[in-house]
Amino acid sequence: MVNKKHIKGTLIPIGGNEDKGTNASEMHTLDFIEDGILSHVVQESGGLDSLIVVIPTASSIPDEVGENYISAFGKLGCKNVKVLNLTKREEADDPDFLSWVQKADCVMFSGGDQSKIVDKIGNTKMHEILQQRYLHENFVIAGTSAGAMAMSSEMIAGGSATDAFFKGAVNMRDGMGFFPELIIDSHFIQRGRFGRLAEAVAAFPELIGVGLAEDTGIVIKKCNEFKIIGSGMVIIFDASQVSHNARESLAEGTPMSMSNLKVHVLSNSDRFYVDERRVEVLPIHAPFE
Repeated sequence: MVNKKHIKGTLIPIGGNEDKGTNASEMHTLDFIEDGILSHVVQESGGLDSLIVVIPTASSIPDEVGENYISAFGKLGCKNVKVLNLTKREEADDPDFLSWVQKADCVMFSGGDQSKIVDKIGNTKMHEILQQRYLHENFVIAGTSAGAMAMSSEMIAGGSATDAFFKGAVNMRDGMGFFPELIIDSHFIQRGRFGRLAEAVAAFPELIGVGLAEDTGIVIKKCNEFKIIGSGMVIIFDASQVSHNARESLAEGTPMSMSNLKVHVLSNSDRFYVDERRVEVLPIHAPFE
């Protein structure tokens, strides 16, 4: 097992912003990557000449999403962008597809349905290459919304916010496992997902729950330290010191209760250290990054 201190890659999960547009269709609500977020992805990937490979597998409209990424990166002067429209599981073992992942400086997963990412790429040769490059190379894996949620090992696959914090309101399944210590949820503030992330950490109290607001992300180094980027908030759930957790004894659909769940609300440039469960808050007069 690789020591976390020796991990060379970077993860950038982003909370998405599909609700930002005025049109209800997905095509017209994809301007979730503001220059601030996108510039961090480009910077971490090595600059404007870096090769960024976009995988819109999670989306129901991958062609449109791919064009949106090309346009968005292009506004920053980044022209070396490849859209890898992987729609079948066998393509995740195809040598041509694999060659793009092998030479990319950054692979970015789009929003949509996180289960599609796992179903089509999980436990394939592409998955193996992504994991190995993240561990051993200066390589970036970024993802927005579904692409962010799929990064964890225990992945939220769905769950109704209206039934929040009733046992069974959250559906869990195996994710891609890039960051095993986290459970990530997206659109956290806008869609009222406090309850489902709370149930997720009740089921896995040894893990850290991370709720990403829209137009907000985290830059993760060495699978321990992460810094908040973007215009919104990141909510951290730490259940390691919970003194009462009734989840195991309750029937499905029963309201849950927890005591001493620790919650942190962080914003741009604040930091969190997973191993130490420690917060470093940006001083109020510090320059805004």
